[in-house]
Amino acid sequence: MSVSRTVVRTRAVIGLALAQLRRSPGRTALTVLAVTLAVLSVTVLASLGVGVVEKGEQGLDNANRDIWISRSPVEPGASGTENPIVGAHGVAAELTARDDIASASPIAMYDVYIGSNPSDLERRPAVGVQETHDGFDFEAGHGFVTDAETAASPPPDDPQRREIVLDPQVADELGVSVGDTIYIGTSRHTAATNEFTVIGISGYYSQYLGSPTVTVPLGDLQAVAGTSGTDRATFITANVAADADRDAVAADLSEQYPEYDVRTSDNQVQSMLEERSIVLASGATLVGLAVLGGIVLTANLFALVAHQQREELAALRAMGLSRGLLAGTIGTQGLVIGLLGGFLAVAATPLAVLGLNRFSASVLGFERLLQTPPAVYAGGFALALVAGTIVAIVAGWRAGRYARIEHLEA
Repeated sequence: MSVSRTVVRTRAVIGLALAQLRRSPGRTALTVLAVTLAVLSVTVLASLGVGVVEKGEQGLDNANRDIWISRSPVEPGASGTENPIVGAHGVAAELTARDDIASASPIAMYDVYIGSNPSDLERRPAVGVQETHDGFDFEAGHGFVTDAETAASPPPDDPQRREIVLDPQVADELGVSVGDTIYIGTSRHTAATNEFTVIGISGYYSQYLGSPTVTVPLGDLQAVAGTSGTDRATFITANVAADADRDAVAADLSEQYPEYDVRTSDNQVQSMLEERSIVLASGATLVGLAVLGGIVLTANLFALVAHQQREELAALRAMGLSRGLLAGTIGTQGLVIGLLGGFLAVAATPLAVLGLNRFSASVLGFERLLQTPPAVYAGGFALALVAGTIVAIVAGWRAGRYARIEHLEA
């Protein structure tokens, strides 16, 4: 008998809730829209937070290097204007000669002036590497490879290869394509004397430095920057031998080169995150505020919904319905509205993420910055469903407390 009564009461609550929603379609639609926007803000910010972390990890994974060697100060966020490692080719050659190191190569980063006309130049970050690789995903053309002898030799005073890979945005702005000639230098004066040929179009490094970036053979970039004599670099990366333990090799290198910071790729990710702790904390704060804001907005919404239904609730209270049933009625409305709002937010999230990713790619140089793993969708939908229902039940319970016969119209 008790089960039967429970079923009847549940059906009655659901029926009353749906009737109330149908009675005010405009109010219902606005409430659903508000919940949708609240949940959408949470899913988008969460996607941004996930993307920021994954970008750093993916960047180092794509680089496919086991060990990263640096020396303070390193300012990659400032396009590597500080290249503190001196004699980089010699250090790389020493590392490659070890039995537990398969290969090692330096990476340098500078700000350069670049343009198709020496009288019209713009400043861009440039990365100097020994060779490009499959992860570059060239839109046109190809990359470059430095032979073993050149890689182990000190850089020449003048550029030798005179080849460059441009970011797609840079190529569009300059109006050049593969095979065209451009000018590059660390000053407007030196750029006029250095002609390079565009051999490829790729935005590989742009997505990690945060702005459209060009890629140049390391020796040529050092020659352009005037640091061939000191052979400066930002990083030296290395791959360990197949039978070597990466952590053990890193520990041994730390002892052999105490003046350098030696990290495995995992530790390098951790170091990058620690250096950007304020940014990450800000991202986490934004996500937290979005969740809190969504809950507060939902609470206000259902408090308003309950207030606008005070006459109906008073009538139901006068008919003998308990506060629990009234709370259940409003809670059911919250469940339905949360279900609809959550579904719309989840459906709209891919479109919002797509638009923001296009914006970040065109303006910031970051491709696919926002990432949406299943947990983001699940979390947003759960927030709409659970928070909406709980908040609505609380609002209904409070409204039932103040539902009085005097609220009924004469």
